[in-house]
Order: sequence, then structure tokens, then C-alpha cells
Amino acid sequence: MTNITEGQAAPAFDLATDGGGRVTLDGLRGQSVVLYFYPKADTPGCTTEGLDFSALADQFAAANAVVIGVSRDAVKKLDRFKAKNDLKVVLGSDEDGAVCEAWGTWVQKQLYGRQYMGVERATFLIDGAGAVRRAWRNVKVKGHAEQVLEAVKAL
Repeated sequence: MTNITEGQAAPAFDLATDGGGRVTLDGLRGQSVVLYFYPKADTPGCTTEGLDFSALADQFAAANAVVIGVSRDAVKKLDRFKAKNDLKVVLGSDEDGAVCEAWGTWVQKQLYGRQYMGVERATFLIDGAGAVRRAWRNVKVKGHAEQVLEAVKAL
């Protein structure tokens, strides 16, 4: 598993997004980037996380930060998820798992004694020069978006 550490150059990404767009790390130079990985669109924890980041979207924008949620869901599913919940963040589709692999968020999980591979809930803060400034692993959703916003403001 790739272990992303604070201070290292952020792995590049190029993702299809909701609404038929694309987002790349290179295209965001000069802005802070909050890249949050979540297991599956339209599940309770992932919906709450998207809503929490969306509620703070104006404050992230005021701090010159873009928030991107990444899952392995197809773009069509992301479009429905965003519309249904009126999300204000960019949703990136990593259907082939390459970005999750590069960021070390495709991990072995366990539920009810069964082991399987899945997306770890993790968030990374990337500065305008493309360096990882903070990494949150095994994120607990409650209060997380606020924590990330404080870290963005401290950059």
C-alpha cells in the first residue's frame, strides 16, 4: 500500500467528474485542494460527509480551496448522488481504481468477519504548490469537514 506522508509531492490525478467534466491536480495549481476519498455514493456516512463539506463550501472557496470527493462510482451515479443531495463539491469518478491505488486508499477491510477490498475514508490537504500538507486516515465523519477547513485556513 502506498503511504502518503505530509510534505511529499502529491500524486497526480486526472478524474472524470460529475456533470461530464474533468479535474486534474495540475489544473488546480495555485489553489489548496481537499481530496477526500469515500467508499460509496448514496450510503449514509458518505452522504453525511458530502453534505458536511457542502455546508462549508463557501468558506472553503473563500480560503482559495477546492473540495473534491473521490469514489469508484461511475459518473452517472455521481450525477444522481450530487443532484439528490444538492452537493456543492466536485465529485470525481475513479472507476478503474488508479487514483485510489496511487493515494493508498484501496485497502483491505473487514465487516462481520468477512475480508474484502474497499475504499478507505481518508482526506488529504494539498497546498497550491502540489505538496501534501495534511493526511487524515480512517476518518470519522462527525466534525471532520470542520477540522479540514481549519487546516485549510492555517495554510
